[in-house]
Amino acid sequence: MKKFRFLLVSLLVFGLIFVLTGCGGGEEAGKAQGEGETEKLVIKAGADAAYAPMEYKNPESGEVEGFDADLIRAIGEAVGLEVDIKHVDWDGLFPALESGDINCIISSMTITDERKKIVDFSDPYFEATQIIAVRKGSDIKGLEDLVGKKVGVQQNTTGHYAVEELEGMKDEDIKKFPTTPDALINLTNGLVDAVVADAPVVLNYIKHNPDAGLVTVTDDFEKEYYGIAVKKGNKELLDKINEGLAKVKKNGTYDELYKKYFE
Repeated sequence: MKKFRFLLVSLLVFGLIFVLTGCGGGEEAGKAQGEGETEKLVIKAGADAAYAPMEYKNPESGEVEGFDADLIRAIGEAVGLEVDIKHVDWDGLFPALESGDINCIISSMTITDERKKIVDFSDPYFEATQIIAVRKGSDIKGLEDLVGKKVGVQQNTTGHYAVEELEGMKDEDIKKFPTTPDALINLTNGLVDAVVADAPVVLNYIKHNPDAGLVTVTDDFEKEYYGIAVKKGNKELLDKINEGLAKVKKNGTYDELYKKYFE
């Protein structure tokens, strides 16, 4: 009887493991499997497509385009992986990665020690800095001049954090927006006195909106490096991304993309 009970319990445990294993498939974002096919790795990238020229939506097709989008597609091609990239709002990127809806983030995301606690980053793929945008004729010439002014930032970005760290800066003077273009529109309309954000996005906005009357103020911001984020411990995908990144840098594809969007 004990042997029978042991056998029965063993079968039940085995069955439970089988069910749990089967149900866990949704967590493995980036794995695709067709009928009779072997499971394969797929890059499912998320980007907040509101930051031309880094990532933006094509107004006609709705497809995510831009430097980051082209780069992740080139990385996938270099290592023979299918790439799917979708728009995800900035504050939803980490939750989407954690839930498995996406398996990597490529969205002009600065590599920071705080973010390293949450995700694993690829090798750096882009060097950037923060920049100050103001209206023409503004008396703001640098960081210290921002104190006492209304400053627009994109919430939860390095620009936001840089302004918060200014000595004497009051929290009520920091105006937080969901996107950098939103902050720049408010600057154009005179609702804030300055905007601090990533230089590529600000410069692109000014270039394509010459009637906005905006100019930039340079200052001694630290250099930042963008990385592609994956879920903690996803070494298989991270290794593939780093391999592909190295290949596109070596074969000239990276330089071609840089010239396309920034020169």
